[in-house]
Amino acid sequence: MKNTYFKRVLFILSLISVHFVSSQDVTSFFEKSDVFFKANIIDGKVNYKKIKASPSQLNELITLSADIIVLKNDVDIYRAFWINAYNLTVIKSVVDKYPIKSPLDIGGFFDKQKHKIGGVAITLNDIENKLLRAQFNNDPRFHFVLVCAGLGCPPIINNAYIPNTIEKQLDRQTSLALNDGNFIKVIDKKKKVLFSQIFEWYTSDFTANKKSLIDFVNLYRIKKIPVKYKTGYYSYDWNLNDTK
Repeated sequence: MKNTYFKRVLFILSLISVHFVSSQDVTSFFEKSDVFFKANIIDGKVNYKKIKASPSQLNELITLSADIIVLKNDVDIYRAFWINAYNLTVIKSVVDKYPIKSPLDIGGFFDKQKHKIGGVAITLNDIENKLLRAQFNNDPRFHFVLVCAGLGCPPIINNAYIPNTIEKQLDRQTSLALNDGNFIKVIDKKKKVLFSQIFEWYTSDFTANKKSLIDFVNLYRIKKIPVKYKTGYYSYDWNLNDTK
């Protein structure tokens, strides 16, 4: 009877220990990610040359992210972890092959190369489409925080995404992108607006509930776009988002 009791106590203590270590790792991941982004992101671009010359900080984060398990029922931790993990993995993938002119110079960059993150081997497309979009009703805000290493993407921020601020950060980055004249190109003389091809590739994310693209953008725009303006798309810029 005593043996059974002690076995139960040891089992419970082991679960508490695992949870404590896991919590420590997650907290450390967010803190170290924040330090890394602050040191290596300038005006929405990445200092790949600097990171290439001294990759230990990035490598530590990649190693740390490999075995961290986050659960979907803790929505804020889950979203913040996978957004940071995506952006760090993109940077790591570029740094490994740097210097390059575009992420597309690397074969299978998004859909073939697998990375060990969160205890699984996964592609960048899997993170975006299976672990984030598919789990959260194709939340369109993800498109403004997942940075693909191309200049066509909204700029990467010099902070980590943090659980207790993730909702505000998602809204802020969406608002910044949709009020940026270089991202949403309004041509009043022609009564036309040109959208990034992100809006073409993921139209359904932005037009849920029978909204138009203009309807969605106007949710965040300070200066609203007339709903009768014609719409089109401009070509995506796949040049590397390098600081040089």
